[in-house]
Amino acid sequence: MGQIRHGSATTTHAVRAAIQRSQASLSALSEKFGINPKTVAKWRKRPTVEDQKTGPKEPRSTVLSEMDEAMVVAFRRHTLLPLDDCLYALQATIPHLTRSALHRCLQRHGMSRLPDIEEDKPKRQRFRRYPIGFFHLDIAEVQTAEGKLHLFVAIDRTSKFAVVQLTDKANRRTAWEFLEHLLRVVPYRIHTILTDNGIQFAEQPRNRGMAWSRSMRFDMICEANGIEHRLTKPNHPWTNGQVERMNRTIKEATVKRFHHDSHEQLRSHLNDFIAAYNFGRRLKTLKGLTPYEYICRIWTSDPERFIINPTHQTLGLNN
Repeated sequence: MGQIRHGSATTTHAVRAAIQRSQASLSALSEKFGINPKTVAKWRKRPTVEDQKTGPKEPRSTVLSEMDEAMVVAFRRHTLLPLDDCLYALQATIPHLTRSALHRCLQRHGMSRLPDIEEDKPKRQRFRRYPIGFFHLDIAEVQTAEGKLHLFVAIDRTSKFAVVQLTDKANRRTAWEFLEHLLRVVPYRIHTILTDNGIQFAEQPRNRGMAWSRSMRFDMICEANGIEHRLTKPNHPWTNGQVERMNRTIKEATVKRFHHDSHEQLRSHLNDFIAAYNFGRRLKTLKGLTPYEYICRIWTSDPERFIINPTHQTLGLNN
């Protein structure tokens, strides 16, 4: 790592070391390195080539007295209150105490962070890992100059492989048609689909189990293909947060960045983006692989999960 010099420095570590080794006169060295003779004399006397620390040797407050600091430290140690609570409680006794002065005082005495209390920490649960085939599915609205369209998005929780489709309407028919499209596109078996409680995907909670309720086409397709259809809890959109994030990524790359004169123009742009994402975007969560490369790696280790060989989907001259 190179030397980091302050703004007024006229010498480097190498020049200082050369000055300390040289037996030449101050004036000769001053002329050789183009610096003041006083600078030469200073570095010749120094035992090291490092800059000395600036500021007071013992940090102290210019606002608080020693008694004030002792009071602050004792109060923090006994109450373990947060910074702002300490400030409001101590200002009645120390009127000139400011938040920054209090923070610096606690830093000097090693008490700027409260000790961690295990009982207060929520237990973090490890995210459950699923084999490929667990898809999150959602609907978003997009706009072009011709009007509004509905965007169906599905993304695999593990491989991050994404499938999208633009439709004029977002109803039960377009939902199950998108599901059939998803089953045709994905080269491996889908075992779980997670959706919200929208009317496109499920019967409303108040109507479930009633005599007049009947199975939806979406659920019938899932059952026929051995797919478990899961629903998020009502008012818990973060449960399906992975596809929500993908919706935002798609919008930021398409409708929020470019103006589309027609629906067909948006469809073309969207198809290009999804192809670039699936086959060219390296993801940190996949350890630098693209979604397609990750799927091909799973194919080599667990081909039983696949319907077709995914290497047949490689982009090339005929695609």
